[in-house]
Amino acid sequence: MLVKTFGSAVYGIEAITITVEVNIAPGTKYFVVGLPDVAIKESYFRIESALKNCGYRMPRQQVVVNMAPADIKKEGSAYDLTIATGVLAASGQIETENLDKYLIMGELSLDGGLQPIKGALPIAIQARKEKYKGFILPKQNAREAAIVNDLEVYGVDNIKQVADFFNGTAQLVQEVVDTRDEFYNSLTAYDSDFSEVRGQENIKRALEIAAAGGHNVILIGPPGAGKTMLARRLPSILPPLSLYESLETTKIHSVAGKLSTADALVTTRPFRSPHHTISDVALVGGGSNPQPGEISLAHNGVLFLDELPEFKRSALEVMRQPLEERRVTISRAKFTVDYPSSFMLVASMNPCPCGYYNHPEKDCICPPGTVQKYLSKISGPLLDRIDLHVEVTPVNFTELSSERLAEKSEFIRERVIKARDKQAERFGNKPDLHANAQMSPQMVREICKISAAGQNLLKKAMEKLGLSARAYDRILKVSRTIADLAGSDEIQLEHLAEAIHFRSLDREGWAG
Repeated sequence: MLVKTFGSAVYGIEAITITVEVNIAPGTKYFVVGLPDVAIKESYFRIESALKNCGYRMPRQQVVVNMAPADIKKEGSAYDLTIATGVLAASGQIETENLDKYLIMGELSLDGGLQPIKGALPIAIQARKEKYKGFILPKQNAREAAIVNDLEVYGVDNIKQVADFFNGTAQLVQEVVDTRDEFYNSLTAYDSDFSEVRGQENIKRALEIAAAGGHNVILIGPPGAGKTMLARRLPSILPPLSLYESLETTKIHSVAGKLSTADALVTTRPFRSPHHTISDVALVGGGSNPQPGEISLAHNGVLFLDELPEFKRSALEVMRQPLEERRVTISRAKFTVDYPSSFMLVASMNPCPCGYYNHPEKDCICPPGTVQKYLSKISGPLLDRIDLHVEVTPVNFTELSSERLAEKSEFIRERVIKARDKQAERFGNKPDLHANAQMSPQMVREICKISAAGQNLLKKAMEKLGLSARAYDRILKVSRTIADLAGSDEIQLEHLAEAIHFRSLDREGWAG
């Protein structure tokens, strides 16, 4: 008897429906065809044990499983339940009447229980698109799949529940998630707040500018000055995610298997902080079975690279293109996958190996030339993509012990949202542009016009401070953002002066 069940394969953040055909004929062997990997070939032992322990039997005949389309490589153990259901139906142990109405996915344990799968959300979106009535999957993944409306989602604990459901002897409980309620209830539910940071008002101001214009930022300062603490609070002042951004971010985290059982949606801006020993592939994505990297997991959020010069140069260089294009393309001989990677880069570093160069109280013990050598670990092209260079100085005891309450993130966020609204109005006819940081050089010339006095100030600053040519566009972009925060249509002299202040690493002799 020939039976068809339906599963799904995830490529990038999109899903492709896979038809699993199970045929039972005279013979004794078990075959899986259709480019399965080792995990799928091993499914026979998991399925046989699971069926036996749940009171069913594995047919002692020839079982041929075909996974169509046969020219696409199938990977992972998530097809166990799809194949097992087909085997039960083909051997007459369950009814076949409603099999074609449901997509079925799940990894089997030897006792018949189910383990979670990756990519439940894109699979559910594809199932709805192809007009399936429902999606049966492990209970742990039910909430993330249930945010897709017009699709019945059933979370199950074991294969017996699936068999009883198709036999009509038991009902499954549909998982229901109110997507909008889930989304709006925790939009700004961040664990940390800017009000917890004592002092550092100039750094908070720099991060507010970075958030308002989507600018990348690097924090330079001695150990213990608060660089990491400040960076971790940056997502709390970014504008809340839109529902579209939330779904897009959730898809990436679903594919990577990073969603917890309790999560249905990623509703807050992601904050990713990889260790400096990270490999190139783990940072940008890839592998033999391509997975999203840290830059994609940070999509619509913040990627924080602590101790930037300690990262492998090759890992930092592969980030250059995704920083410009806001997506990463992973190519293989037979297929290509795209992962979005529109993130804000926040980096931090010590000014020298010992950490105390330019420190107001402690002396640097690095030998001559070491500071320049340390800074040269960061390539010019990467530094070129960072708009704000901020020097972080240690907080003194008076500020640390002060009882005065600092400004809360929500008030800073309101100013950032107003500035972003001005930019949305400015770039209304360009759907791919969302913030000042994304402007092309041509647009900078058109939008960031400055007065003759402003030109004179910029000329003097570049000559006196020894600013490089690449700093010119960056200063104009940042000054445009500062003007937006101030509600000004024109870039004033004070806006330019503040932008010039945030170009520390471009000053000649900074590390001399």
